[in-house]
Amino acid sequence: MMRSRYALYQVALALFALLVPTLSRATGIIPEPNANAVSLATRSNPEVLTLDARDAGRGLMTATMRIPVRPGPFTFVYPEWIPGEHGPTGPLADISQLRVSANGKPLTWRRDKVDMYAFHVDVPAGVTALQVRFTVLVNSPTPMSTPNLAVLNWNRVLFYQNNTDSHDDYFKTSIILPEGWSFGTALPVASRQGNRVDFDVVPLNMLVDSPLDCGRYYKKYTLWQQGAVYQRLDVFADRPQDLDIPASLIAKYKRMTPEALALYGSRHWNNYHSLLVLSNRIGFEGIEHHQSSDDRAPDTFMTNPKWQLVAGDLLTHEFSHSWNGKYRRPWDLTTLNFQIPQRTDLLWVYEGMNQYLGDLLSFRMGIRKPDQYPQYLATLYSQMANEPGRYTEPLIDLTTAAPYLYEAKGSYPSIRRTAGDFYTEGELLWLDVDTIIRAQTHGKKSLDTFLHLYSEPALTGPITKTYTRADIERLLNEVAPYDWHAFFQKHVYDVAALPPTGELRRAGWKLVYTSQPNPFMTAMDTLRHVDDQWLTYGLKIGKGGKVFDVREDSPAWKAGMAPSMVIKAVDGQAYSPGTLAYAMKQAEHGTSATEFEVENDGWYRRYAVSYHGGPRYPHLVRIPGVPDMLAKIMAPHAHS
Repeated sequence: MMRSRYALYQVALALFALLVPTLSRATGIIPEPNANAVSLATRSNPEVLTLDARDAGRGLMTATMRIPVRPGPFTFVYPEWIPGEHGPTGPLADISQLRVSANGKPLTWRRDKVDMYAFHVDVPAGVTALQVRFTVLVNSPTPMSTPNLAVLNWNRVLFYQNNTDSHDDYFKTSIILPEGWSFGTALPVASRQGNRVDFDVVPLNMLVDSPLDCGRYYKKYTLWQQGAVYQRLDVFADRPQDLDIPASLIAKYKRMTPEALALYGSRHWNNYHSLLVLSNRIGFEGIEHHQSSDDRAPDTFMTNPKWQLVAGDLLTHEFSHSWNGKYRRPWDLTTLNFQIPQRTDLLWVYEGMNQYLGDLLSFRMGIRKPDQYPQYLATLYSQMANEPGRYTEPLIDLTTAAPYLYEAKGSYPSIRRTAGDFYTEGELLWLDVDTIIRAQTHGKKSLDTFLHLYSEPALTGPITKTYTRADIERLLNEVAPYDWHAFFQKHVYDVAALPPTGELRRAGWKLVYTSQPNPFMTAMDTLRHVDDQWLTYGLKIGKGGKVFDVREDSPAWKAGMAPSMVIKAVDGQAYSPGTLAYAMKQAEHGTSATEFEVENDGWYRRYAVSYHGGPRYPHLVRIPGVPDMLAKIMAPHAHS
């Protein structure tokens, strides 16, 4: 049934295609074929969800729901396609101990045999509401809590009536926190008594768009305020010492909203919460929402300067998504409920452009120094230029395939390419666009000019306006006439042997490789315990010497090495990054191959890898006589 429903959905989309530009600009909402049932959960009679999170520290929460119904067959569903995650990622396996009752009597429920996110029940005569109770396994499969903090995404802990519009399906929600814990969320609070927090009645789309972080150790900072409007940073940590955040760093984060307002010329949120958890158990992540962001980072993220150098765009990337992704959203990524499949082809705008903008904000704010951007850009370019999968896979295939590429694991990611590529290459693409606009208009306009058009009207609450590829090209032409259609066709829709390169020369820089370490690469190697020899031997080596990728046609590839091998020794000495660095220098001045002794599933073997080029790091160097466009792009734009 799911495949049949998806096929019907695709047919319906095709029928709507001619109307899409008009509909998207006029209403911002695209009609969907299976969002046609009238919601019984109204503002005056909402679904009621009470979440008992007192056992969050050991990975359990209990949800109790009241769902309005009518007698007869009734289907309730668990959210499947999650906004911001760009795929059918609803963690259905987290739900356990499901009980359904009405008027105190248990009812038999059954899961749909094909659409496993749907649950059916026959509602007896005279019944107006179901009571649904279940246990949420918080840390299955992804850790979302520790003994001292928890991340709550509401889509993980609720059901709703099938086939309804999430904008018309209302919820009244409460949470019971562990004793001594605080919380942060953009969801409007109705009242708080002790450790119970009651929230205002809101539509389902707003509830799912409003994550909540909570924990024992926390700090809250007001980063920006203008009248009743503010941006807040809510930080929760596993350890109290990780909240000893330098005042100088907070001062830089206080420039986030001013720089974003200068960049976009608009604001499409009322109050914004940057939610940040600091924990080594909970994985590195950033998920965008309209009036908040769900950011997760290692415990020393705010106290170790190397983390800010390597990943200082975490909060800025997600903050920028309030404009690019939430306010302005691809038309076919915009659905009326969470069971309708999303189409992700325009993620090269949604995520690709936002990767550039999030990095740009981090440099303009001073989280990273603006004059460090050329070194950072050299790192990005070398990553994309030395990936064998690009010889067969165009960027558009990566965005279209994003729902499964986000979940892809296993060997040879550089041959398959990954979802991360349309972020990284997207930055190069949109920097190229920025430099073209500046060159075409002799510095009078930039991508900032486009964003001001892209973000009209200037001040609203959280609304959505959709766009198509044609809309993007039309707006760019209003800023700077150019064959944008051909440009995107070349770099996004066709196979490209190299990433966009014009932006380097146009900005007054060229790429070189030297033995001098790149500070971004060395910091990344240190923090992630990686020995990156991708540009030399053709290996990416993880902790303990484990090989997790081998570059096609590299010296290591030609020698026969493969992922999952564990390097035990190099030239007869026990492996360490230092040992390999010494062997590389010896090989640079000799003719002998470097000998790797590896263990592979209990078998030991030696591989002679012939590489004599020495250390190799990417850098940008200035082109004499060409103005430095990168300095202008990355310089602060907000008024002090």
